[in-house]
Amino acid sequence: MSSSETEDSRPLIVYFAKRRNRLPFPMTYSRSDLDEMERFYRANFVNSLPGFKSTNLIGTIDPHGQTNCTVFSSVIHLGSNPPLLGMNSRPRTAMSHTLHNIEETGFYTINHVNHEIWQQAHQTSARYERDQSEFDEVGLHPEFTDTLPAPYVRESRLKIGMKFVQSYDFPNNTIFIIGEIIEVHLDSSVVKEDGYIDIETLGSIANTGLDAYHQTEMMGRLSYAKVDRSPERID
Repeated sequence: MSSSETEDSRPLIVYFAKRRNRLPFPMTYSRSDLDEMERFYRANFVNSLPGFKSTNLIGTIDPHGQTNCTVFSSVIHLGSNPPLLGMNSRPRTAMSHTLHNIEETGFYTINHVNHEIWQQAHQTSARYERDQSEFDEVGLHPEFTDTLPAPYVRESRLKIGMKFVQSYDFPNNTIFIIGEIIEVHLDSSVVKEDGYIDIETLGSIANTGLDAYHQTEMMGRLSYAKVDRSPERID
């Protein structure tokens, strides 16, 4: 086999590297550029790359009854049957009270942040001591149901009760938490006939980076995508 044939059989990355007339990007950051960034500058930069993220307050309680409430922007859908949600936690070395409480009690709550409590939600990310409740420190209020011991955020308009299922340690020492939905609390008027939840009407917000918060404006809903037809508006 000739050297040219060997080169042409390499993965697609070689093909793309050979392409001409590539788009002229305004600015390109290499991996080495990222490594050389100042720590907090890099954190802001990389955290902005995924785009808009959900903003939720995670409510937990320790075995002694001390409540905890912390903002998370990493909650994602993992499946609907069974109904599973996942989220990423800071490393164990960071002494995450949220992670500790979840693993100790087996329960937690996910509470959408709305435009009326976004500043209090942000403040919960401060490093409070274990014997300090973020509910008290930032002016939010815990509320409970008979289903699980973990506290909900009274001011939230969409609240999800979770049962801890499993956690995974990632290579960067962060912890991925998987939980099963055991109850949901919201105004039934925002649930559409097909099950879609209009979270914009609830005032749920999004965030970018480490400290930017956004209200949303829906452009529309589209029909289920099929190869033989163009999507149609369904809202």
